[in-house]
Amino acid sequence: MNSRLRTCVSIGRTTIDDALAVADSVAADADVLEIRLDYLQTVAVSPFLATLEKPLLFTNRAAWEGGEFTGDEEQRLGALLEAVAENAAYVDLELLAPDDSHRKMLQALPESSTRLILSWHNFKETPSLEELVGRMALMQDRGADIGKIITTANDSSDVLRIMQLFDVARQLDFPLISFCMGAAGIISRVASCELGGYMTYCAVSDAELTAPGQITAAKMRRIHTLMGV
Repeated sequence: MNSRLRTCVSIGRTTIDDALAVADSVAADADVLEIRLDYLQTVAVSPFLATLEKPLLFTNRAAWEGGEFTGDEEQRLGALLEAVAENAAYVDLELLAPDDSHRKMLQALPESSTRLILSWHNFKETPSLEELVGRMALMQDRGADIGKIITTANDSSDVLRIMQLFDVARQLDFPLISFCMGAAGIISRVASCELGGYMTYCAVSDAELTAPGQITAAKMRRIHTLMGV
């Protein structure tokens, strides 16, 4: 399991120039920059890889998983495969993406240094621990290098349940990103890496949240400094 704290800052802008400028402005507070391709009016991978020095994670989130992309699946996957071909640090593919998308991704990865994050989001609740563990096991079975399980916390018990996943992930030797969305889940975003999570996600600013309950990268750094991290 990864023990080094990693802050991933999500960049959701509509133009490449804006996204590059914002990414550059927050790079000092980020260990990884997530480029949300689904926000871009014109999707491109190369400008980011050619310009930004931080490790990049490319995500092209489908609308059915809470993202902005509403087009053809082949087109959506094509952008991620381009990132793999250009050896981006990470790509994110949904666990519930079509089987053909998973097959094409797994065919492309052996020729690349890119690491695959398989993700699953629940925007309503936090399911039982049994279901969460099952999702994680499926991610591992489907070839993920890293799993990502994000749920919504309606109370503190949901947070405690999602944090239990790290014990299971440790036993499986499976790197895991996991925390809760929503106001009740904010503490899990801060605590997850201290409990064994691979990295946590932050926003550029309070006005640019890409998920409910995100806090800014600058605030996260201040919190970690106070924690002595």
